[in-house]
Amino acid sequence: MTDGDTGVRDDAGPNRSTLLLRGGLAVVLLAAVGATGGWILAGGDEPRTPPTAAAEDASLTAAPGAARPTPTRSAPAAAPRTTTPSRPAGLTVPAVVGEDFTDARDELREKRLGWRLVFGRGTGTTVERTSPQVGTEVQPGRTVTLYVSGPAPATTVPDVVGEDCDDAADELVDEGFYPQYRTGRTGAVSRQDPAGDGTGRWNDQVSIWCGDAPEDGGSASPTP
Repeated sequence: MTDGDTGVRDDAGPNRSTLLLRGGLAVVLLAAVGATGGWILAGGDEPRTPPTAAAEDASLTAAPGAARPTPTRSAPAAAPRTTTPSRPAGLTVPAVVGEDFTDARDELREKRLGWRLVFGRGTGTTVERTSPQVGTEVQPGRTVTLYVSGPAPATTVPDVVGEDCDDAADELVDEGFYPQYRTGRTGAVSRQDPAGDGTGRWNDQVSIWCGDAPEDGGSASPTP
């Protein structure tokens, strides 16, 4: 045995350093694993969603049973109302029923309406009805028929010889007669039949010859 030999090798120092380094690394790893395991066991919350993403998710997903907003539509503008101006009342058959037929005839003439007399078999000279009826809208120049209660009364035939043909016709009409033109409608009246100042009845015809009368004194065909 050699003096001072303890039986311990000198290379034990380096091996011990290596073991200590490795032990330190193991402790660090265990500490990290322990921390992770502790977070799981403690039931740690998951990372929160960023506020901007959460707002977008809320706007896209509606809660169950919640009513969705309905877009509103503006009502169409009402069309402006137009008022049709009232048309003025036109010419109507005047209220002549019950009047004397001569007055009724004059009223029609003032309104520029024609007339036709139809006499009856009763008594009196009043208008019983008209055609068209009283109040009917008519045009100027329309002929209105007057139905008279009694027969045509007698009247005197005017003397129109020597008068202008148009003036003679107007006078005959005023007195209730109808002129019948035998030789045209121009010139002076050279003859009439029946003669003037004779007796006739309303609606009778009086023939007149206007212009030069025929040499034989005969009558030509009537001109309407």
